[in-house]
Amino acid sequence: MKRFDEAAKILNLDDSVYNTLKYPARIVTVHLPVMMDNGKIQVFEGHRVQHSTTLGPSKGGIRYSMDVSLDEVKALAAWMTWKTAVVGIPYGGGKGGIKCDPKSMSKGELERLTRAYASAMSDIFGPDKDIPAPDMNTGQQEMAWIVDEFSKIKGAYTPAVITGKPISMGGSLGRVEATGRGVMVCTRSALSKMGLKPEACTCVVQGFGNVGSISAKLIEQLGVKIVGISDVTGGYYNPEGIKVAEAMAYSKANGNLGGFPGGKNISNSELLELECDILVPAAMEDQITDANAANIKAKLIVEGANGPTSANADKILNDKGIIVVPDILANAGGVTVSYFEWVQNRMGYFWSEEDVNSKADAVMMSAFETVYEAGTNHKVSMRTAAYIVSIDRVASTQKFRGVY
Repeated sequence: MKRFDEAAKILNLDDSVYNTLKYPARIVTVHLPVMMDNGKIQVFEGHRVQHSTTLGPSKGGIRYSMDVSLDEVKALAAWMTWKTAVVGIPYGGGKGGIKCDPKSMSKGELERLTRAYASAMSDIFGPDKDIPAPDMNTGQQEMAWIVDEFSKIKGAYTPAVITGKPISMGGSLGRVEATGRGVMVCTRSALSKMGLKPEACTCVVQGFGNVGSISAKLIEQLGVKIVGISDVTGGYYNPEGIKVAEAMAYSKANGNLGGFPGGKNISNSELLELECDILVPAAMEDQITDANAANIKAKLIVEGANGPTSANADKILNDKGIIVVPDILANAGGVTVSYFEWVQNRMGYFWSEEDVNSKADAVMMSAFETVYEAGTNHKVSMRTAAYIVSIDRVASTQKFRGVY
């Protein structure tokens, strides 16, 4: 809300639009009785929040975690509204979650829980209403169960109700690398604006999951030297450069980077403060705060994760002259290719991976240029500029559509 308020002030957003965008359009909470393997019934709490449907059906992931709360889901749904608007795709923002510990559940228990959630939300979800996707602790298997359950209830196979599906069920090629690819495109565009040659730059990537590892791989392909990577086992630093393919193979074989021989083991906090040109935080939220922002030495930060920089750290980074490509732009490659999956499902015709990548790159480059230009015109950071662009798109459409 802090960032939303800042952009709303610059846009002179009138009170009626401000108040409409401040609150979610719809909140649904369900309680799901599920038969556990021991024969007992356990009741789980699930949520779905549709923050906005002004630009189109709401779009956003479903997470399974003991940390799921209504407040968290509301915040993430609003984030999705701005993320879809900033890249100009015809979606609003939504988010879902179930409070559970998926790691302690069997596959059968997870399937029954997922189907119970899909059934409870069958009037909420829909290709023209609300389109979920994978998020924390969910993946293509959960999405497949939801499509199957939703289709049974509706009496017609409806693959466009969800994205992030297996390829055989209408998933899109290029989806796995989409978020990391968007991070790379934003990095390349930002370096060009800064007059920096990729082959003369060094990069540190925090987080080595899907987004972090693929961002590192694709940024390395630009000619940038990757000098630091990290995961839950800590950071790995090598000023001579880390071979990302070797790190990915090691992580896959061992389950994590623990003991990776390609770099000196350092802490995650030391990793963020390394000497480098580009820093890609692609792990958890709130990694760069007012406690460590003054020690960041990178010239460019490209946010692969959601919310890796706290609102209090923004001013410190701006004062240091560090360019930050914000999360709602930098990691929107994922939702862009989710949109392409939905489009392909509705056409019943599928594109090659090359096609998907070139279309996604064009969307991301265009969005970067629009945000950069807004930042220059309003003399604000790229984060504030991204909010200005997205809020303006939603607000102007809201005015056309009207309220009663």
